[in-house]
Amino acid sequence: MDIASENARRAGVSVDFRLGDAASMPLADESFDLIVCQAAFKNFAHPGRALQEMYRVLRTGGVAIIQDMSRDASNAEIGREVSRMRLGRVSAFTTRWTLKVLRRRAHTTERFRELAAASPFGTCDIQAGGIGLDVRLKKL
Repeated sequence: MDIASENARRAGVSVDFRLGDAASMPLADESFDLIVCQAAFKNFAHPGRALQEMYRVLRTGGVAIIQDMSRDASNAEIGREVSRMRLGRVSAFTTRWTLKVLRRRAHTTERFRELAAASPFGTCDIQAGGIGLDVRLKKL
């Protein structure tokens, strides 16, 4: 049993872990009221299909929240983010480097708007701050 399953069991929570692809989720239609996708969306090979799948598995009135890095994050913003982490010199250097590499895979605000417009959601609300984006999509 993995750590997450053991912690859920101790808390009296039923958890069902499944391996799947964000572009083809092994889940029933209208299964969830809330989807949270944190620091992963930039890694999806098919982001448009992932949004279609999120829409499919959400119940009417449900919300999908995507929190991820912004491709628009500047080097200065990355530097400030790493400074707040209070890392040692080597760790700070490698973290800055890693974030700059990850930024290349991230989406811009405009790209998220395009993806949402092309999806069944049709639109999204986006809040940008620091190096990240908070994207909210609602199934009407």
